[in-house]
Amino acid sequence: MNHPLIRRYLTLALLLASISISHADNGAGLAAYLRQDYATVLREFRPLAEQGDALAQTILGGMYEEGQGVAQDYNTAFNWYSKAAEQGHALAQSELGFMYVKGQGVAQDYKAAGQWLSKAAEQGDAEAQYNLGLMYAKGLGVLQDYEAVVQWYSKAAQQGHASAQNSLGIMYYGGLGVPQDYIRAHMWANLAASNGKGTEIRDLAAEEMTSAAIQKAQRLARTCLESNYKDC
Repeated sequence: MNHPLIRRYLTLALLLASISISHADNGAGLAAYLRQDYATVLREFRPLAEQGDALAQTILGGMYEEGQGVAQDYNTAFNWYSKAAEQGHALAQSELGFMYVKGQGVAQDYKAAGQWLSKAAEQGDAEAQYNLGLMYAKGLGVLQDYEAVVQWYSKAAQQGHASAQNSLGIMYYGGLGVPQDYIRAHMWANLAASNGKGTEIRDLAAEEMTSAAIQKAQRLARTCLESNYKDC
């Protein structure tokens, strides 16, 4: 499973950039979080979380999970994530599912993990989509289903998720859940490489391809990237 800490910072940065009137009271707390002023974050967000604000609850969950400005406490993190997840907050659902996967703050439960990751994935959370794909790939809490793997990897990959792009390249390279297609394997692995992932699958696919096929895969990757993943 993949759980990069940068995702939380990027998510909050996007929330801050597009903050709505309904979340106006969260502005100071979000800004404090981004500059890692956790004392201010706690002062701003704890009262809101206790009043039922799902975003504030999610942020407190993250702080307790990572030990940011507070002692690391998985049980408390789990409790705050749960409150927000029950309100339908996608990021909280994703993080809650991941805690079930790791058995942090709660007994390890792959079935419950899959249920929460599914809720977040259906709301468009790319990390949840990728991790749900992994659950289907490994048969954790769900029946192993390579077509479902491809479905969820594709959704995350089309949001620029590098690990999903690389994993989707693996699926095309091996013909798992999709017909074997070295061009598509190269294309997705190449996009993953442009996002900082390894080049192993791209290079393995290239060994099976003609120069013309490689050039086609490179053109597809450029088109995909230039269209912001709309033409993939």
